[in-house]
Amino acid sequence: MALGIKNLVTKLPLETYKPGDVFITNDPWALAGHLNDVCVMSPIFYKNKLVAFTACVFHHSDIGGRVSSDNHDVFEEGIFIPLVKLYDGGVLNQSVMELIRWNVRTPDEVVGDIRSQIAANHVCAEKIGQMLKENNLENLDDLADQIISRTEKSMREEIEKIPDGLYRAEGIIEQMKGQQDVVIKAAVEVKGSDITVDLDGSSPQVNWGGNVVYNFTYAYVFMAMKSMFGPDIPNNDGCARPVKLKAPEGTVVHCKFPAAVAARLVIGHFITEIIYRALSGVAPNKVIAASGGTPAQMNVFYGRKNDARPWHSVIIRGGGMGASSMSDGNYVYIFPANGANTPIEIFESDTPLIVERRELLMDSGGPGKMKGGLGQREVFKIPDDKYAPIPPVNLGIQAGRHVHPPEGLFGGKPGAKAQFLVNGVSGNPFGLTQLKPGDIVTIDAAGGGGHGNPLERDPEMVESDMLEGYVSIDSAKKDYGVVTDPKTMKVDEEATRKLREGLRKA
Repeated sequence: MALGIKNLVTKLPLETYKPGDVFITNDPWALAGHLNDVCVMSPIFYKNKLVAFTACVFHHSDIGGRVSSDNHDVFEEGIFIPLVKLYDGGVLNQSVMELIRWNVRTPDEVVGDIRSQIAANHVCAEKIGQMLKENNLENLDDLADQIISRTEKSMREEIEKIPDGLYRAEGIIEQMKGQQDVVIKAAVEVKGSDITVDLDGSSPQVNWGGNVVYNFTYAYVFMAMKSMFGPDIPNNDGCARPVKLKAPEGTVVHCKFPAAVAARLVIGHFITEIIYRALSGVAPNKVIAASGGTPAQMNVFYGRKNDARPWHSVIIRGGGMGASSMSDGNYVYIFPANGANTPIEIFESDTPLIVERRELLMDSGGPGKMKGGLGQREVFKIPDDKYAPIPPVNLGIQAGRHVHPPEGLFGGKPGAKAQFLVNGVSGNPFGLTQLKPGDIVTIDAAGGGGHGNPLERDPEMVESDMLEGYVSIDSAKKDYGVVTDPKTMKVDEEATRKLREGLRKA
């Protein structure tokens, strides 16, 4: 976001900004990578002088267009808003708001969310003004310089602990049926306190919505570095200064306009994981195994209720997080996007659909000395009673891990793969699925990869996993070499010792 805002701010001479100006855009190449992410930006004035900018990026559940991962270009994906003034000196440009309103399915929701973004920026500007007044400051320049320089120093000190060298990894990401998998190649060069990530050799941009713009790619490269080298350091431009990115234009990680980009997370979320893998040999305690919530599962349902009113809702779901050297992976977590699962109550109140089940999946976490987080299953029903929606009910899915499971690290095993079923039959996790009343949709999110040899896991931890229903008796024996009494669920220590000895020799 910071990279995008820098680019937007310089599109106009600084002297042309006025108090009360509000700008809006959802240009994927300028900001966050797809049309649903709408940015509202405002200049902040104090004592009639421009002192800062505030911006709010919000993922809007609908932005018009065809809601599917298999669109061929950005023109199919919704309304494209270039950088325009929404308010000029405090006066609303009603034409811009009306243009947006008439190009989305749920205009009251979209316009209401835009107004909330404007309000958020207003509060930010108000608080900045209060802070300047309370501290007798005229602007933020000196304070910002100090904060950013100290942050940069802290980040560089951590990077310098990594041996200089060139570290490589690649990731294979499933494509739509009938097309070759996408490959992302990463060469990470550490030189003193600088890190350069070169993605040369990655696949060309694709003819569906998984393409990633440069800003989005940089964000997830930066996310890997920030989480490894400065998780407790304030997040500002100082953290980013040591991190450089090379991503050839025309590739899937630096796509050209007008590529389809709506499902950019399906590929972009893997970048952090690939960087972790590249550096795992020199920073083993700073990385995690692959996560089932990479990418986040976005299930977009829309249609018309039984009274013909349009409805549109997004349910976001995570999978099992990858394990680290120190802990098991969290369950049903969205990583690296750091999101939360959509509550069932909110989804059911927004839609005519019923969520019949949401449950953790036993044995879905990758076995390891530290176990990968469990995936989850969610079952949706299209009602066929008097509350049934007018068919069809449309379902667009952005997801992954249906072919390639989340890998483990250092001897850890992969987590379970994802699954998408309609009435018990495998569906298409990339295209648009049309449903009718009575249909049952089952969506399984993948489990996280394990970390370390599962035969080294503490048998008492395996026993606890069985008692909680996370690991079955069969998996305990087969994957962890732990023998238990099926009646008491207690570990048989001697039988476990002998079994593990045999498995190690096998």
